[in-house]
Order: sequence, then C-alpha cells, then structure tokens
Amino acid sequence: MGSTASTGWPAAWAADRPGAREEGAAPPVARPGTEHLTDAPGRPAAERATLRLRDTARPAPAHPDDPPRYAPEWLRLREPADAAARAHDLLDPLRIRLANLPSRADGLVVHDVGCGTGSMGRWLAPLLDGAQHWVLHDRDPYLLHFAAVAAPRSAADGSRVTVETRRGDLARLTPDALAGAGLVTASALLDVLTAEEVGALAAACATAGCPALLTLSVAGRVELTPAHPLDAGITEAFNEHQRRTGMLGPDAVTTTAEAFAAHGATVRAHPSPWRLGPGEAALADQWLRGWVGAAVEQRPELREPAGRYLEERLAACAAGELSVVVHHTDLLALCRPTGGTS
Repeated sequence: MGSTASTGWPAAWAADRPGAREEGAAPPVARPGTEHLTDAPGRPAAERATLRLRDTARPAPAHPDDPPRYAPEWLRLREPADAAARAHDLLDPLRIRLANLPSRADGLVVHDVGCGTGSMGRWLAPLLDGAQHWVLHDRDPYLLHFAAVAAPRSAADGSRVTVETRRGDLARLTPDALAGAGLVTASALLDVLTAEEVGALAAACATAGCPALLTLSVAGRVELTPAHPLDAGITEAFNEHQRRTGMLGPDAVTTTAEAFAAHGATVRAHPSPWRLGPGEAALADQWLRGWVGAAVEQRPELREPAGRYLEERLAACAAGELSVVVHHTDLLALCRPTGGTS
C-alpha cells in the first residue's frame, strides 16, 4: 500500500493511499514547468502545477496491476511539518496501554500501514521506550526501500529498533496479518479510504486487540491570513474533491472513530494542524498549487478566478506575508486487549 496526501491534498498526491503513496503524495498535476492550470499558452508561473509524486523519469509499471511509482520529494518536503503537527498529547495514553502489553523477546511490534518513505516511524520510534520491531506496509516497493533505509535504529531509551517491509494492499491487512502486533500506525491515510476500508481496518485492529495511532487526517478547514473572499469557495471545492469516488475526505475521523467504537475501543481525537509561516514557504507554495488545482478540477467554473487567486497567494507567500493553518486530526483508538477490556 502507499501513503496518502492527507493534510488537505488530493488523493493522487498521496504516498499514504492504498495503492498509491505515503503520508502525502503529490497532486494530480505535473512537475513545475510542464503543465498549467489551463492549457492556454503563456500562463504565468503561478498557474503551473505542483510537485508530482509520480516520478516521470522512471519507467511506467510493466504491468497494469503494478503500483504507480512516486518520487519521494513531496514526502521529504512535508515531513518536518508533519512531525511538528502530530499530537503529542496522545502519546501518554498510548504509552500507558503499551506498558500493559505482554512483553515479547523482539519488543513492541508496530505495523505502519501505508508507510510511504517511513516518516511515521522516524517520528514515533524515538519517542517510545523499549525494543521495537516495525513492519512497514506499502504497495510501492520503491517507497518501501526508502522507508527501510532511513528507518530509525534506536528507541528513546537506546533500545534497538528493527524493521521489515511488506508490500501489499490495505485489503490484505487481516487479523492474521496483525497477529502479535502491539500497535498499528498510519499517517495521512484515513481521508483517502472508503468507509468499507476503514471498517476493515478497525475490525482487524479490534480482533488483534492492539491500539491504533492514526495521524494527520484532513479536517476540511483551512485558515489563510490575510483572508481572501475566495478562501471559502476554494475550501468547499477541495473538500468535494476529497470525497470523490467514495473516499471519506474530511469525514474520515468521524467515520473511523465510530468504526472503532463499534468494536468497543476507547477513541481519543486531538487537533494536529499544520502551521505554515515564512519559514515553511516552500511547503506552503506547493500546498497552495495542489489545493487550488484540486478545487479547479472539482469545479471547472472556478478556473479563471482561481488562477488570479493563486497568483496573489503565491506572491504573498514568496514575500513572507502569508500564513496558513491546515487543520488535521490525530486519532488514538485503544482497542480492548485480546481476552480483556480497555
């Protein structure tokens, strides 16, 4: 499985999406300089598309069933913002639950679903004590390679961290696949899943009796300062784009919380917003291009005003005069341990 482009991204950006990418993939647009918001010649640079996670320099998959190939540039660009946004307030209740798990010779076994380039493990493993073994799941072997190579090697207390990779789809994450798991994690994944896929994930975790820490799901709200009259229209169109083809988009956290609660899990949610200021101008630039591009794809009638809007926003971003808050939510589901209660 791949990861997605949660955080307010079209699903196609995702490298965390099943069959696509990791925590945030690139938008459904081309590399800068190769394609515009419109096909008219001579459009300004502001209308050029954002980073594409798909690496066009490499050959296409040899078989239609092979996963699409995505470049890791977008994932590297967003990783610091992801790390800063994730909700540390959920770590203490998670640590308490993990401390009560039966000890294993190889330590805590963590399954990272839609791992992409492995940013979740690089963030979380050094925050937890004790030996850990991370099982990295993604559909793209190219991303799995990056995740394994860059995986952390030690926990918070210096204990050893080991990794293995498994290529596959979310549909294959059965209770049997989670046998022995102490924790399931995912980042920027839920909003590009369907209700059925979320239900299957909750059922697998509940059957295995392991908690799940699911971070950076888009909340459907964006704040840009200074404000602009078109902010609300772009946000609405983007949210519609997120919900296409049955994906949950901004409804993901609510649906996921309900799915886990139906299995008796205790669910906690906490805000995890991106806060992008002048120091994050490169990320804000790419986010703006993809955000507006998805809105226009959903509502073509916005094309002309959105082009002017994007031009203004990118100019303000380059001048250090724009701040953006992209709202996300982190979710911790404490499933009942097998044979016990939560």
